[in-house]
Amino acid sequence: MTRSTQPATLWFTRCPVPTATGIAADLGWLADEFTPDGISVRSLQDAPAATARDHHYTHALEGLFREGGNVPALWARSRGEPTRLIGLTWIEERQVVLVAADSGIHEAADLKGSRLAVPRHPLPIDFWRAMALRGFEGALSTAGLTLADTVPVDVPADAHAAQWSAELAALRAGTVDAVYAKGATAVEAAARYGARIAVELDDHPDRRTRVNNGTPRPITVRESLLDERPDLVARYLAVLVRAADWAAGHPDDLARVLSRETGAGATGVAGAYRARGHRDLRIDLSGERLDMLARQEHALRGHGFLAAPVDVRDWAAPEPLRGATDRVRRPATTEDHPWLTS
Repeated sequence: MTRSTQPATLWFTRCPVPTATGIAADLGWLADEFTPDGISVRSLQDAPAATARDHHYTHALEGLFREGGNVPALWARSRGEPTRLIGLTWIEERQVVLVAADSGIHEAADLKGSRLAVPRHPLPIDFWRAMALRGFEGALSTAGLTLADTVPVDVPADAHAAQWSAELAALRAGTVDAVYAKGATAVEAAARYGARIAVELDDHPDRRTRVNNGTPRPITVRESLLDERPDLVARYLAVLVRAADWAAGHPDDLARVLSRETGAGATGVAGAYRARGHRDLRIDLSGERLDMLARQEHALRGHGFLAAPVDVRDWAAPEPLRGATDRVRRPATTEDHPWLTS
């Protein structure tokens, strides 16, 4: 691959959740990797107005890497956006069903007949709505129930800036009986509204109950960059692999990074990302994780979020991650992998 195809800028975007991308960016490792080659590495979140920030959802930007929720990633792919799946992470983020403090709902079985808050947001793809539906489905499945056993209630959320505030306001007003929430800001929001946890999905032994927008969380890249410069894609992933390794060995430093990434305080981070889950940012494309993502694709399509089916295994491109892992675990050479030439 010739240097004439070298991009001037690599873009990255990530959600405000634990990601290897966020850690690598916070540590300055992405810039360290590519600046010597004259390649600028920029966050889409800091992009100028001329660069459409909805690319976080649409992925319609050349040279863009995305690590974030699978709902927008699958949605973009279903609309024909030429992306490739190059990694998956799985991080337990404390998924819960919240109820009012005096509610008679104490476990999943008690959700039968209850009014469930299903938000509506004015976004290119309403991942919040998808997340609520899938979260409730996961909780209900632990008691042998489905959404058909409940009363989903639309909650307009466009007038609410804070995450979960529309749903929790509806809970406080008594117009719904239960709210799905996850992550650090959810922990803090629940405390502000005096809500109580009725169902803790993290405690269920079957991880399939927790398949949702962030579980598993995909890393995707524009197909054109992978086709033209697979070496750059492998190098980028190698930085993320190193960041995941760093996270496992630096829990105190990681907590501070997560606070900056999520916008939550120490209480929210500690409550959402407990020791058994938040340190493992390991990236892989294992059959199990691909099956979990395929499960999510099937459910999203059933709810009408996807324009067309997405064949998850066909979408996946495992070669760059194999090259990245080799690069981190031992020094890569051009004899081993000619396409890793930098």
